[in-house]
Amino acid sequence: MTRVLVVEDDPQLVRALKINLQARKFEVAEAGDGRAAIRLAADRKPDVILLDLGLPDMDGVDVIKSVRGWSRVPILVLSARHTSEEKIRALDAGADDYVTKPFSMDELLARLRAATRRQEDPASPAGITTDEFTVDLAARKVVRGERTVRLTPTEWHLLELLIAHPGHLVSQRRLLLEVWGPTYAEHTNYLRVYMAQLRRKLEADPSHPRYLITEPGMGYRFEP
Repeated sequence: MTRVLVVEDDPQLVRALKINLQARKFEVAEAGDGRAAIRLAADRKPDVILLDLGLPDMDGVDVIKSVRGWSRVPILVLSARHTSEEKIRALDAGADDYVTKPFSMDELLARLRAATRRQEDPASPAGITTDEFTVDLAARKVVRGERTVRLTPTEWHLLELLIAHPGHLVSQRRLLLEVWGPTYAEHTNYLRVYMAQLRRKLEADPSHPRYLITEPGMGYRFEP
């Protein structure tokens, strides 16, 4: 039975989520504020967290950062905040997906299933070494020369997906679905921005990349 932690301070929404999730055989725990959420995430070890950003005691982004200090549990944000800046802030903090309120229960359940599938089927390589840099996926560490390179959670997710398929094209749509979710399936500008950031951090000549290759109009490829 999949264990879901619902972090939300709206009692009516919590009740609706519990009814719908329990009817579909999810085991549901609930937290009404950030501190309770962090405690329950540590104690209950949920399989997925549904997290509102507007909590009474702390910002939901701070909850994400705290949980990401010790866990890779999928975190799906449920929020009324619509701006791209808010979404990117949550995703960069380590959220796996972002669902804007109001949402349909069918969409939420699809996102839940996708998140748990990703958790059950992580990228297989432990890491990779090139002439420019070394990636240790288990330790979530990149070293270039003598220097550790800091990557955001979104950059990590992109790099993991590409490294999992060395030499193979990964489509724009798949990357967008896996990293940002169905709402962003057409937002190819997100990919351009984040791939440019990865190249600046990893490539000797970002304008002529050796490892992170663009296939125009199709997707990206990691060339080992």
